Amino acid sequence: MAHLFKPLKIREVTFRNRIAVSPMCQYSSTNGYANDWHVIHLASRAVGGAGIVLTEAAAVEPRGRISPQDLGIWSDEHIETLAKTVALIHNFGAVAGIQLAHAGRKASTAKPSKGGKALDESQEGWGPLVSSSAIAFSKDSPVPEALSLEGIQEVIDAFVQATKRSLQAGFKVVEIHAAHGYLLHQFLSPLSNQRQDDYGGSFENRTRLLREVVQAVREVWPETHPLWVRISATDWVDKGWDIEESIALSDKLKSLGVDLIDNSSGGIIPGINIPVKPGYQTQFAERIRREANIHTGAVGLITTPEQADEIIRTEVADIVLLGRELLRNPYWPHLAAKQLGHDKLWPVQYDRAWL
Repeated sequence: MAHLFKPLKIREVTFRNRIAVSPMCQYSSTNGYANDWHVIHLASRAVGGAGIVLTEAAAVEPRGRISPQDLGIWSDEHIETLAKTVALIHNFGAVAGIQLAHAGRKASTAKPSKGGKALDESQEGWGPLVSSSAIAFSKDSPVPEALSLEGIQEVIDAFVQATKRSLQAGFKVVEIHAAHGYLLHQFLSPLSNQRQDDYGGSFENRTRLLREVVQAVREVWPETHPLWVRISATDWVDKGWDIEESIALSDKLKSLGVDLIDNSSGGIIPGINIPVKPGYQTQFAERIRREANIHTGAVGLITTPEQADEIIRTEVADIVLLGRELLRNPYWPHLAAKQLGHDKLWPVQYDRAWL
């Protein structure tokens, strides 16, 4: 029986346990560059015992950043510090993964500590923003330009080039960010996509861009390396993207070489009442795992070792992704191993005084 500390092999990559550091924006970059903060932040979670350490969303284009302080991988110059970080993560026994992203119409905003509002060019912002359709995220957000067919191909190529750079930096996992109301999700959801061409309307058309990105990325990403996709399994609103579409999409993505679906939710429009509670999104991981027959990751207010272990033991998901809990305690995996009685089985040193 699988449990939280049973290793997991996907393709030719083995994760020492089922604990993942969820991608979390750090708002600490300048012009997309990783720096000492990212090195210490990510490597310390590997020291802390996580099985996989994922970077925050790394923008594939400068205009694809959520905020001016976001990580980027649109330039070869971004590789050097990322490679240093990757080497440390691997040295400390975890697998290094990178999340590739484009914010679309939700780009060019202030970081949360500065209010999170849309920024114009006088405030370090940029424009025009792009999306599936010329529909603003909120009444206070700028109206984006609908991507042309040529612009769509440029986005696909940006993901491909970012994937090549990720390989050069030494990452073993790439996760494509198609959740939380960002660009690829903007094409998936009928709430944001009102196109009349081959990229809008039907399920087949709305999923076309993501499928084309996945196919193009898989062609340049080694067969030995896992490819993940993060989705918002539901928009939590009538006539939006829903779990049934997520299951159908996951089945298609599996056939294109995706190995794991990382299940989050929401983010496409503001003001939605989401029933937040511990493990509130695990239901999506479970259904997709069983009905699309693909590895899944569970995320969302997973905080205790018992809760995380139960998710794996009951086959709800194959990986648990922790965010805030690993920010609060980078050594959570070590403590969880001891609490669950795996400290003598898990191949990590347990001679530290704090244990």
